[in-house]
Amino acid sequence: MSTKIEPNRRAYMALFIGLFSIAFAAILISLAEAPGTISAFYRMAVASILVALPFLSQSKKREKPYPAKGLKLALLGGLLFALDVAFWATGITISGAATPTLMANTAPIWVGLGAMLIFHERLRALFWIGLFVAMFGALLVLGADFNRGGDFGLGTILGLMAAVFYGAYYLVTQQGRVYLNTLSYFWITTATAAVVLLIMNLGLGQPLLGYDLKTYLAFLGLGVIAQTLGWLTINYSQGFLPASIVAPTLLGQPVVTAILAVLLLGETFSLWHILGGVLVLVGVYIVHRSRWQEPEEIVTKTS
Repeated sequence: MSTKIEPNRRAYMALFIGLFSIAFAAILISLAEAPGTISAFYRMAVASILVALPFLSQSKKREKPYPAKGLKLALLGGLLFALDVAFWATGITISGAATPTLMANTAPIWVGLGAMLIFHERLRALFWIGLFVAMFGALLVLGADFNRGGDFGLGTILGLMAAVFYGAYYLVTQQGRVYLNTLSYFWITTATAAVVLLIMNLGLGQPLLGYDLKTYLAFLGLGVIAQTLGWLTINYSQGFLPASIVAPTLLGQPVVTAILAVLLLGETFSLWHILGGVLVLVGVYIVHRSRWQEPEEIVTKTS
C-alpha cells in the first residue's frame, strides 16, 4: 500500500469521525436539560482542561514568547466564540437541536460578507445567488416555526445570531493563525471562551452546580466528544484534504443532528422545515463553491 494513499484514508476517517462528533453536540445540550450558557461553559472548560497539558508542554519548548498581537487576536477570538456557543446552545434549549444547528451553519455567508466589508474582498455573483437561496430557506424555516407556535422562531433566530458571531470569530482566526499555531490558538480561545462564559453565567445568576449525573455526563461528552475529539479530527483531516471536500462534508452536520434529534429526542419537522433546511444547505454549498478559488480554508460552522 502506498504511503500517499494511506494518509488520505486516515484523513477521510478522521473527517467522518469529526462530523459525527460535532453532530452530537446539539443532542448532548438537549439531553443535559440545563441552561444553554451552562452547557456552553462546561463544553469549553472540559476541552481547555484536556488540552492544557499539550499546550503547556509545547509552550515550554518555545524559545520566544508568544507574539502580543497573536495573543490579543486569540483573546478576541475566544470572546466571539463564547458568544457564538452561548446563542447557539440557548437556541437549542428553546427550539430543539435541529433548527438552531441548521441556522448556525449559515456562518460561511457572514464570513463572506465580513470579508467584503473589512478586507474589501470582491464577492462573485455565485456568492450572492447562494446568499439568496440560503436566506429564502431560512425564512421558510422561520415561517414554519411561527405557524407551529411555541417559541415563535426564537431558537431559529438565536441560531442565526450564533452564525454571525462565528463568522466574526473565523475572520479574527484568519489573522490570529498568522501569529500562533493551531494548538496554541485553540487552547487560548477555548480557555478564554470558558472564562467569558463563566462570567456570563455568574452575571445571569445561572447555577454552576447542583445538576444530576445525567447532566454532568452530558457536559463531559460536550467537552470530550463535541469539542476536543471533533476539533482534533477535523483539524487533522484539513491537513490532507482540500476545502472543496471538507466543507461540503461538514454541511452534513445539521442533517445528522436532525436525524439524531428524531431518533433520540422525538423531534418532528413539517414539510416546510425540511424544504427550508434543504434550501439553506444548498445556499451555503453555493457560497462555498463561490469561494473555493480563494485560499482553501474551511469556513463551515463546526459547533
